[in-house]
Amino acid sequence: MDFQRVQVMPWEYVLSSESFNSYQENHVRWSQSPDSHTFSVDLPGLRKEEIKVEIEDSIYLIIRTEATAGSPDPPVKSFKRKFRLPESIDMIGISAGYEDGVLTVVVPKRITTRRFIDPSDVPETLQLLARAA
Repeated sequence: MDFQRVQVMPWEYVLSSESFNSYQENHVRWSQSPDSHTFSVDLPGLRKEEIKVEIEDSIYLIIRTEATAGSPDPPVKSFKRKFRLPESIDMIGISAGYEDGVLTVVVPKRITTRRFIDPSDVPETLQLLARAA
């Protein structure tokens, strides 16, 4: 009888494990447009009240699930992701929506306007007065 020896590599076990597959279910998709950053994640089977979207220290976006005050049971799925936000965003304009099992968070970009000075408008000599502190 001939036996064929099969060597299993460590990553093959990880790739086929149940924990890796559950991670894939909650993969967060990020896209960017000229006006905003959009984060979307599939969270089927959850109620809107079990999903929390938070901003931490004005630099991190946190998306997580938690049990509601009236519910004795934890959410069906446990989920937590933390993203560092870019500097030029409009904190007040952040919005989130949950529809058909998909959470979508829109983070608008802060519009900065640049003012250009025409060199012909600047006098030849320019005096600046400043008070000493």
